[in-house]
Amino acid sequence: MPAKRLTLQQRQEIFYDLVMTQDVVLNVPRSRQIVTEKFDITEAQLRQIEDEGLDKEWPPLSEAVQEVG
Repeated sequence: MPAKRLTLQQRQEIFYDLVMTQDVVLNVPRSRQIVTEKFDITEAQLRQIEDEGLDKEWPPLSEAVQEVG
């Protein structure tokens, strides 16, 4: 399956969804599977989005920092 080109907004939405799904499902591999199926992306794409989101502290990570600070 060829990788879809995703905009910054799409990647941020996927990252947000992944973090929220992990909070509910509490199982990282299952969360990744749910999100890759929902957005019709590859696991490799999801891992790249996950790394980018963690590096740049995309929401909801940045929201949690603001609430604490």
